[in-house]
Amino acid sequence: MTASASRPQPTLSRRRFLAASVALAPVAVGVASTLRAAPALAATDPIYTSLFSDKALGGHDAVAYFTEGRAVEGSSGHRTEWRGATWQFASAGNLDAFVAEPERFAPAYGGYCAYAMAQGQTAKGDPLEWTIVNDRLFVNYDAAVKALWREDPETFIRQADGHWPGVRDA
Repeated sequence: MTASASRPQPTLSRRRFLAASVALAPVAVGVASTLRAAPALAATDPIYTSLFSDKALGGHDAVAYFTEGRAVEGSSGHRTEWRGATWQFASAGNLDAFVAEPERFAPAYGGYCAYAMAQGQTAKGDPLEWTIVNDRLFVNYDAAVKALWREDPETFIRQADGHWPGVRDA
């Protein structure tokens, strides 16, 4: 028995594997280019929540961004439901303020990443990476994306405002 005969034989020869790969390459390229060229798909929910929770802003108090200038964790003792998500607040006063004017305090684009929305895409929003511009709360994917966002927020807001209705209403 030779050394090569003792090796297990693959179920698909290398030549057949390469031929199949070459044959499928145009399909893979077509699918990839379609995905890249596609406009933002509608988010399943009007408010971004994680896969593991129904909490908007990851449970952070939407009003506190405006009143305290920082991300403050909310409490399950001060919560409300709005647009399919649970909103938590650090105090009864913040809860009352939100219930009276949810559109004023809720993050733009439902809490999805504002920079991604400006690009016509959706991405998660991180409640710790936020900015207030013209009395509107914007969240971004992460610190690096927030840095990009802060380079020209007015332009990005105009772009995102143009994309959001189609995503929101689809």
